[in-house]
Amino acid sequence: MQHRNLFVFDIETIPDTDVVPNLTGFSDQDTEARRLELERYHLEITGGQNPFPRQPFHKVVAISFLEAEIDYSDGHEVYYLKDLRSGGKPGFSEAQLIKGFFQYFERLRPRLVSFNGRGFDLPVLKYRAMVHGISSAWLHQAGDKWNSYSSRYSADWHTDLMEQLSDFGASSRVKLSEVCAAFSFPGKFNSDGSKVSEMIDALDIQGVRNYCETDVLNTYLVYLRLMLHRGKMDIDGYNRGIADIISMIEAEGNNRQHLIEFMAAWKTACGGQFLL
Repeated sequence: MQHRNLFVFDIETIPDTDVVPNLTGFSDQDTEARRLELERYHLEITGGQNPFPRQPFHKVVAISFLEAEIDYSDGHEVYYLKDLRSGGKPGFSEAQLIKGFFQYFERLRPRLVSFNGRGFDLPVLKYRAMVHGISSAWLHQAGDKWNSYSSRYSADWHTDLMEQLSDFGASSRVKLSEVCAAFSFPGKFNSDGSKVSEMIDALDIQGVRNYCETDVLNTYLVYLRLMLHRGKMDIDGYNRGIADIISMIEAEGNNRQHLIEFMAAWKTACGGQFLL
């Protein structure tokens, strides 16, 4: 299938403290106590190695995405940036966010792009969709055995950059911020995922959405560089993709301060040399 749309996405989550009584029998009502209990449980089952909750035990608080149209020309791809935003509105319930995501995905039927999306983002979205009784037939039934969203090596359906850049684990799996540092992209310049629970506690939902959108932009920048390296884009197509991002920030930055901050961090990282 030749996809016509690119869909770069990222999610932000907090621990699902509501599940703790069912999981461990811990009945204290205090949110922080339940978070600590969830960490204790995961440290126990991982032999003290990892307190991070497994995929079913996350609540989705933000879903951000970048949409671009894919143009196929002379054996190369060119992307036309259409939108960068977060799903729903601040205050939407988790069920509303996830339902909206899958409904939009079903209509768009795009090529997915993520960073660790196969290992984290999509599994979390699937688990939480099942928690709320939300279906997504296209995600599971489209394509065939070798070419589909569930096929690990079908980069035309879902490019997980962490997988692609590590040759599926043949080399070290690196963080998005590390790749961005190497490529002179902004990376995580104001916050990181560890601050999301704190931001939600402070009712700064818009701040979480803004942070998630900058992660999506970083992911897209890395994807453009990968597609250039693979020969799927030529240098003109790459630079056009970069110019599209700059134009969007210039057009919308007055109303979206996090994009202005992203641009400033990018300029510092690349020394003002945005194009190749």
